[in-house]
Amino acid sequence: MRIRKERTKVVFDATHSVQLPGGASSGQREVVPALTRAAVGVGIDALFIEVDADPDRAPSDGPNMLKWADLPALLSQVVAIDAIVRQAA
Repeated sequence: MRIRKERTKVVFDATHSVQLPGGASSGQREVVPALTRAAVGVGIDALFIEVDADPDRAPSDGPNMLKWADLPALLSQVVAIDAIVRQAA
């Protein structure tokens, strides 16, 4: 008899992971792209990324958010990284 092992799905929360202590009032959005690429490089299954046209004026989580304009380039990079990771697996 074969036992099927199910793998737990992993979702990386790229923007909340850079939130500094004290809640939504501060964060380090500049490291979101690097952490996102790293997470995809180790084979995560999904991403959660908050974006806004003007994150500095967002009602909450603004310092953690990426700008809409920066998202296409990041997604292009992570799609390429994901393809390499899945091909190697």
